[in-house]
Amino acid sequence: MNARDPYEKTFPAVAPTRGRGFAHTWWGHAWLRALEGSALDGTQVKQGRRYARSGALGAVSVRPGGLTAVVRDPDGTAHRTDVLVQEFTEAEWDRLLDLAAAEAGHIAALLDREVPPELAEDAAAAGVELLPGVGDLDPRCDCGEWDHCPHTAALCYQVARLLDQDPFVLLLLRGRGERRLVDELAQRSTAEAAGDAPRTPDDEGVPAAEVFAAGAVLPALPPVPGLPQAPGQPPTLDTEVEPEPHLDVDAVEFLAQAAAAEAHRRLAEALAPGHADRAPAAPLTRAEDAVRLTAEAHDFRVRSRLAAATGRSRADMELAVRAWGFGAAPGLAALEDDWTPDRSTLARARTALAAAWADGEAPVLRRVRARWTEANTGRQLRLGREGRWWPYHREAGRWIPSGPSAPDPGSALEADPAP
Repeated sequence: MNARDPYEKTFPAVAPTRGRGFAHTWWGHAWLRALEGSALDGTQVKQGRRYARSGALGAVSVRPGGLTAVVRDPDGTAHRTDVLVQEFTEAEWDRLLDLAAAEAGHIAALLDREVPPELAEDAAAAGVELLPGVGDLDPRCDCGEWDHCPHTAALCYQVARLLDQDPFVLLLLRGRGERRLVDELAQRSTAEAAGDAPRTPDDEGVPAAEVFAAGAVLPALPPVPGLPQAPGQPPTLDTEVEPEPHLDVDAVEFLAQAAAAEAHRRLAEALAPGHADRAPAAPLTRAEDAVRLTAEAHDFRVRSRLAAATGRSRADMELAVRAWGFGAAPGLAALEDDWTPDRSTLARARTALAAAWADGEAPVLRRVRARWTEANTGRQLRLGREGRWWPYHREAGRWIPSGPSAPDPGSALEADPAP
């Protein structure tokens, strides 16, 4: 028997369909997560889903290591489209087949066109990822796109339907056809039942003393992986299934994207030199986090909802976002925290003000709590609780943040020239 199945399996084109999902099984959903988590452009994936629904795909050819179909654009242009999947090695097939043959229920489930979750979990623990993960679906299309395009996305959506009906499609992609798999599983299960399965050195175990001695010669940990160039793309929720009542799909997608961006930012900080020596930042309050999210939101409805949730007007939220842009949480505090310094803090502030300008050049400043306003200029300095100075200016009857903070009042005030 050849190491690789010599045949392909072809599935006929599907007529346009609406009103039902592409996957209903857990393994079909896992396939779609691999697609939606890999694509850098979510709009391409959405367009591919529309292509798959509209019947734009021709027959789908499945072979070990890849899928092929012709996909047509709305104008009729045909594109040869392939998606490649890594085949299993002989050693990986041995491990997977041993696991499947060890449980009679696994074989019965596979023959009944089911993938037992326990089999997938045990295989993963043995180093054999049965289902593709993010980045495992390699798109190839003659349209010229190097990432997933609407054509490769449409092919993947159509294959999710095929996988739902017949998980042997996935096993064929990994390198084995159904007939060969059934024969090999029958041989292994017979040997298992007869008790003549060959024993391997692993069956004997490893002496504890040997394991303990190996601890001193273990290899070094691998290097820390590099920072991805951009945050990951969360899965789209734009499906044919109607959302639950009162669920704002756009808002949920925004929160998922914002979470990915925040995770990327924190990872960048963690990988930066000297990170371990810096004190961890205080967790954001609900009001602070709402401002952070608003600064990232471009949808008018999302921004309005975040403002309402924190009791701010739209104008107040826009001012808060401006302050956040100059200094995150401390910048927002300088805008909204009208505090009064204690005696020692006030003494340090007066010393800093006296040292900021040469004799005769100091501006006339009038203090109210932690805010010093320059007479007749519309400029103001605010002292933050962290000890830094924040510039403000008067505009349309409101005090507006003018720039980032400075360690001394002179630098802060010079950053905001009088209008």
